[in-house]
Amino acid sequence: MDRSFEDLVAEAEAVDVDGWDFSWLEGRATEERPPWGYSRMLAEHLARADASLDVQTGGGEVLAEAPVVPRLAVATESFPPNLAKATALLHPRGVAVVAAPDGSPLPFADGAFDLVTSRHPISLRWEEITRVLRPGGTYLAQHVGPASVLELTEFFLGPRPEARRDRRPDDEAAAARAAGLEVAEVRTARLRVEIHDVGAVVYLLRKLVWWVPGFTVAAYRDRLRDLHELVERDGPFVTHSTRHLIRAHRPA
Repeated sequence: MDRSFEDLVAEAEAVDVDGWDFSWLEGRATEERPPWGYSRMLAEHLARADASLDVQTGGGEVLAEAPVVPRLAVATESFPPNLAKATALLHPRGVAVVAAPDGSPLPFADGAFDLVTSRHPISLRWEEITRVLRPGGTYLAQHVGPASVLELTEFFLGPRPEARRDRRPDDEAAAARAAGLEVAEVRTARLRVEIHDVGAVVYLLRKLVWWVPGFTVAAYRDRLRDLHELVERDGPFVTHSTRHLIRAHRPA
C-alpha cells in the first residue's frame, strides 16, 4: 500500500541527519558510484603514509572504512554534531579529531603530513593544503563537481545557471597549480541519481543543506507535494550528481 505524503514527510522530518551515513535511504534512493573507487584508493594511500590528514571528515565514516591508518592520523571537522560522531568512530582507531572551521587556515605546522585527503569538501584553501604537505607529499580527494543534482535544486529554486560554473574541475586544478601543487590526475564522472519518494527528498535536503539553502518542510510544502505527485504518477525523480577525483603532489 502506498504511503501518504504526510506520513512520508513526517518520518523524514523526525530522523537524525547528522554524519555521512546514508543508510536510511536504502530502498528509497540510489546513486551510481564513480568508476575510480575512492575508498579503495584512500585505503591504498593510507597504508603507505607516515602521517595523514583528512580534511572535513564529516562523521568520519569514510576514513573509518580504511583497514589501516598511519602511525599519525588526524581528521578535521567543523560541524559540532559531526565532530562528536567522528570522535566516537575514529578515536578507537587512533585518529585524532580536531575542530576546524571550513575554509580557515589549518591548525597544523608546515610540512606536517605526507598525505592530505578529503571526500566532498565544502571549501578548500589550496595554499593551506600545500603548506601542511611535506615535499613529495600527496593530496588525494573526491570533490563534488559543477551542477551536481541540479535538476532537483532547480525543481525547488528555479533556474540556477551559476551552478554550472561553480566547482569546475579545470578551475580547481588550476587553483591547485597556482598554490604550488603538481596535478597528477583529474578524473570526472556524471552519475545517475534516482529518488523514489518524497521522504528521501526531505531527508537529503535536511542533511545536504547547500542543495536548497534555507530548506524547511514548512517553506516548501507545496513544492514537496508537487514532487510527491510527480513520483506517484511517473516513477522515480531522476537527477545527476557530478564528481571529480584530484590527485596532486607537492614538489620534492
